[in-house]
Amino acid sequence: MPTKLFVGGIPYRTSDEELRQHFSQAGEVLSVYIPMDRETGRPRGFAFVEMTDDAAADKAISMFDGSDMGGRRIAVNKARPMENRAPQA
Repeated sequence: MPTKLFVGGIPYRTSDEELRQHFSQAGEVLSVYIPMDRETGRPRGFAFVEMTDDAAADKAISMFDGSDMGGRRIAVNKARPMENRAPQA
């Protein structure tokens, strides 16, 4: 079953393809999503990487959590479900 990872602290200039190549060292990457800021259109400094299974996700966490990527220390952990938020006025 696919496992989604949260990757925090990535350099703002990081591309989807760079993340895909980086995380493929731990296993097969199914998808990469880098959220963009609605107002500026620039990356928000974090991403979601979906790995094929828990084993690949766990390997990616052990390999990359706390590691350096483009001069920044990244955090890698399993993504949690999005919490319900109050409607914005």
